[in-house]
Amino acid sequence: MPLGFLKSVRDQASRSANAGKPAAGSGGGQALPERATVLSDVETLGIGMFWATDAQGRLSFLSQRALDDLGFTAEELFGKPVSQVFTDIDPEPGAPQQRAIGFKIKAHSRIEEHVIAVTAAKARSAECATRWWRLNGRPMTDAAGNFLGYRGSAVDITSQYAHEMQVARQSQVDELTGLANRRKLGERLTATLAAFRASQRSCALMMLDLDRFKHVNDTMGHPAGDELLKQVAERLKSIVKDAGEVGRLGGDEFQVLLPDMDDRGTLGELANRIVQSLSQPYQINGRRAIIGTSVGIAIAPYDGVTADELTRAADMALYAAKDSRGGTFCFFTTELRDAASKSAQLGERLRDAVDRGELSLAYQPLVDPSNNEVRCFEALLRWHDGEEGAISPADFIPVAENDDLILRIGEMALRQACSDAMQWPETIHVAVNVSAKQFVRPGFRKTVATALEVSGLPPQRLELEITESVFVGDLETVDLVFRDLKKLGVRLALDDFGTGYSSLAYLKNGHFDKIKIDQSFVRGCTENGDINPAIITAIVALAKALGMETVAEGVEAMDELELVRDRGADLVQGYVYSPAISQEQVQGALAEGRMKVTPSGPPRHRAERISIFRKVGLIHEDHYYDVILRNLSKTGARINGLAGVPVGTDVVLDLGHGQLVVSKVVNASENSQGLKFETPLISDGSGGFMTRHRISPYSLAEAGIPLAALGAGAFPLAKWREANKSSPKFVQLELSVPNH
Repeated sequence: MPLGFLKSVRDQASRSANAGKPAAGSGGGQALPERATVLSDVETLGIGMFWATDAQGRLSFLSQRALDDLGFTAEELFGKPVSQVFTDIDPEPGAPQQRAIGFKIKAHSRIEEHVIAVTAAKARSAECATRWWRLNGRPMTDAAGNFLGYRGSAVDITSQYAHEMQVARQSQVDELTGLANRRKLGERLTATLAAFRASQRSCALMMLDLDRFKHVNDTMGHPAGDELLKQVAERLKSIVKDAGEVGRLGGDEFQVLLPDMDDRGTLGELANRIVQSLSQPYQINGRRAIIGTSVGIAIAPYDGVTADELTRAADMALYAAKDSRGGTFCFFTTELRDAASKSAQLGERLRDAVDRGELSLAYQPLVDPSNNEVRCFEALLRWHDGEEGAISPADFIPVAENDDLILRIGEMALRQACSDAMQWPETIHVAVNVSAKQFVRPGFRKTVATALEVSGLPPQRLELEITESVFVGDLETVDLVFRDLKKLGVRLALDDFGTGYSSLAYLKNGHFDKIKIDQSFVRGCTENGDINPAIITAIVALAKALGMETVAEGVEAMDELELVRDRGADLVQGYVYSPAISQEQVQGALAEGRMKVTPSGPPRHRAERISIFRKVGLIHEDHYYDVILRNLSKTGARINGLAGVPVGTDVVLDLGHGQLVVSKVVNASENSQGLKFETPLISDGSGGFMTRHRISPYSLAEAGIPLAALGAGAFPLAKWREANKSSPKFVQLELSVPNH
């Protein structure tokens, strides 16, 4: 046994004798050689190991067995600070917390059952490179009370520790994907939000739900579904990286926690990358499958300050994303609570409307821009409700999509469109939209064939418009449906190209006769610096190379028409030619021999505006005014409710929920003002606009507004009213919000 440790044993024995205990050889104790032999046997048998430090905390002794096991010599370790040799571990979730070994050494504290890691110099494998020991030790002092160092023992608990950590890890980790599970995510979210409330930091939460995963599971089997979930997990981790924590809640639901992130522009970009990545094809056991995902986003402290509040908000945003069309993202807004209730009511009324036959078709022309001749009409659903009047398809189609009601509506539309088209000239086609649910439903080919047979319409005059969402699922089944339809003789068009689960692989099989360029690429394509003209050119060139026609959708201004015509689009659809019109109007025009439509519209595109009638706030100097927001675009707004506002006035528009927009009045009438924003708004992912950043409720609270008042509302800035120190510059008019 090394002499250093024997000396420490003698020192301890000597101090014990001085304390009045029996000394060696007095008949009450053991002889030193015998004690040393026992200690040596303990080490040799692997029962325990011993260690010691000097007064400076440097390792001065380690059992030879330990040195041999680690592959070090005494010279390589002795003299090093003990905290470098014995390293602290990051406890796995569920493991007990402990102070750092270095802290205890400096404080001369007792060391009891302290678990540390020791790195071996030589290891048979990576798993053997680290040993875990449980240390015990006592600080030693001389008769004068001077600190001499530590004397202690160690036990190798590597096998036991690894097992304990595996058990702890299993309670916190999803077994299939290796991601954090629901329990760990909940604990992490709760702890993060609690800590961030104290430091007034933000935290974003994304909820993800896979679109049509169940279809893959049912058609390809549960093992394929499990493999798909593993691949989804890997893609999510590669996108999020160190920016946050990815977890699986269960089933096909995932969650992403993103600390210190509240920039909604950045979050929208991240969500879009997630949607696009998860929507690319998967290889599973030699077969290809495509799914999609929808993402809901909520941000603390704006949308909630507790884990339950933030989770509910993200869930509502997720449902809104799925309701809109799926394969997109949506941010939480307070309006979503009302929208969820309205959607449920709308579903009940829609079912009654279908039973009563209240839905009808209108037809929008697709025009050859080279000669302005109508080549096709697209059938579009219309619903005129007895109470609310015309209800937008953007509102009721998603409701129908969430129910099998879309199957009844789709079949009705197909039959009616074929029947109506028989009354048009033979040169004009009819296009009918087909939902993904219709397309993959067994017997869809028979439904199409029956509609053609009953109406007498030649198959080549019928065009079925299909969105990229039909490719979500088992591609082999989808290909079979395509082949059956092509054998039937109908034409197939790929609608909204480039906005959904995009992949050029859809086009190479030659199923499609036409590609429709989504209106999102057309809107604003004439603005300086816009890249959409290049995208339009590329799509047209691709289509021509594959022998397909192209349609530019949503063309409204003359400059847009000129651009898409010059870029080679075969057909144009949009208000620049005509809105959708009734069958009677179509027949009337055709009866007069009007096969051409003269384009008309504004000479130039103007920024997209949303008509809104909502009470908001306007801040000028130290006054807060109530105004009505009439319309909103990315770059400006129109408001009502004030008089005497000069052009050039700088104001701040309060859109609610912490959204403050620095603006300038650029035109004004007696009671209406046009505002131009200093910083453009961004898309909210569901057809609306929002500010990139929001004013934190913590900042508002510091201005004197209690946090309790910043709950589910729109963060009212009434403090401006209380702080008035000057006369109002503008006249506040009586407000009335139209009942829209």
